[in-house]
Amino acid sequence: MTSEDVLNEFRAVGALREGHFVLSSGLHSPVFLQKNLVFMDGARCERLCRALAHKITAAIGPVDVAISPAVGGIIPGYETARHLGVPSMYVEREGGTFKLRRGFQIEPGQKVVMVEDIVTTGLSSRECIAAIQAAGGEVVAAACIVDRSGGRADVGVPLIALATLDVPAYAANALPPELAALPVEDPGSRRLGKQA
Repeated sequence: MTSEDVLNEFRAVGALREGHFVLSSGLHSPVFLQKNLVFMDGARCERLCRALAHKITAAIGPVDVAISPAVGGIIPGYETARHLGVPSMYVEREGGTFKLRRGFQIEPGQKVVMVEDIVTTGLSSRECIAAIQAAGGEVVAAACIVDRSGGRADVGVPLIALATLDVPAYAANALPPELAALPVEDPGSRRLGKQA
């Protein structure tokens, strides 16, 4: 599956949006990938995650477990794990820090692939990887459906992306005039609990 094939899956459901968006990272961008419109379609999600699983296996060989960050990574993490034939787990925030909870445990020596949905700066991926390592896991790679950093995001381990885009993202105080002129949308969920 090519990057264009992946983008076509997003376009087919109106999930590749243009305008002025605040991303989960807090950066502003003229492009937003509404991945939940893609993941809500079981067949579409299955196609993408099967292709990602094949790409993971081709790049690093077999793994023992797939672990994702909650909430956005749970669906693609589960579906990718299913195609890898391994258990799926996720980390979630407790006191502001990602941790394995709900009885999830990593056995000593297990090879872990961290599976994300969309990578922009790599922050949540790095936080997830740190939590996996703190729990004793050996993270052999990270994987995502879309790397929108153009390959620049450093997650601390090799990053396997099904599609790579080079989409600009700007700090709020460094917006180009054409983006600043557009109304801002904040479609993500990271800041929902922080709003009044």
